Amino acid sequence: MSFKLFYYIKRFSYNALPAMYFATNYKRLKAFESICDKKELALRLDYYIKQKASFVLPDSAQKNGAFKRTKGTDYYLDLKDFLNHFPKDFSFVHHFGDNTEIKQVPTLIKARKLNINNENSILFKLNKNRHFQWVNDRKKYNEKENKLVWRGGAYLPLRKGFVKLFYNHPKCNVGQTNSPSEEVPWQKPYMSISEQLEYKFIFCPEGNDVATNLKWVMSSNSLCFMPKPTCETWFMEGVLEPGVHYVEIASDYSDLEEKIDYYSTHISEAEVIIKNAHKHVSRFQDKDMEDLLCLKVLESYFIQSGQLKV
Repeated sequence: MSFKLFYYIKRFSYNALPAMYFATNYKRLKAFESICDKKELALRLDYYIKQKASFVLPDSAQKNGAFKRTKGTDYYLDLKDFLNHFPKDFSFVHHFGDNTEIKQVPTLIKARKLNINNENSILFKLNKNRHFQWVNDRKKYNEKENKLVWRGGAYLPLRKGFVKLFYNHPKCNVGQTNSPSEEVPWQKPYMSISEQLEYKFIFCPEGNDVATNLKWVMSSNSLCFMPKPTCETWFMEGVLEPGVHYVEIASDYSDLEEKIDYYSTHISEAEVIIKNAHKHVSRFQDKDMEDLLCLKVLESYFIQSGQLKV
């Protein structure tokens, strides 16, 4: 049996558990709420749910009891895991995928644009198996190679422009892994995460929304290099500070070589940034807190839409 098949069997089996299990788990998480870090809980809930006023859902809203998988199996399971704790007649609006456009009604969504009126985009922890990966990096920063590395799909201008500029740069090991393969010199073989961890600097470019590799890079002993984020997810990219959590590079990459040279020699400064990145990552590594927050986002959604009484 393949790992992926086993994974989905396990996930769907969880959702087939009796209602009593989810009622018990709800009580367990509410008990954890009484002893958890209240400041962290409130801060993150305020971040995920900017919509504070009550609202009315349209008649077309999805009924919990009729919620079925149509597309995006991981998205479906990530939301269903927590919908199981609520009545089947409750309704909600959701969006699965990378679309960050402004929603007309409060919508449970994976990602939203920064610095715009995005109150109707309510962040939920979706597609977490792909995005929330951590690494146990045993190699120290000063033991790594003084180069910047990146592999990934380059279909949009940000990434395409980057690989064209730096695929043969002596201080970089970068290339696209597009499928189908393209007959261009910057099409290069896949590199594993462990291979990329041999380098001091790892590029974290946004794609359709956020950079998929950002989470594992920030949990490593390498430095994240990226332009200022324009999107945010459950990982709260909007609170990341340049020079504190990551190294910001210009959108035209004009300062990339300068930043590589600087952090190749300023080891202690790089290690402080890495330490701060690890501190940010640690906020998302307490499973009870993560589960409680998912529950609380839905709870708040149902309260604000007038379906759950307090």
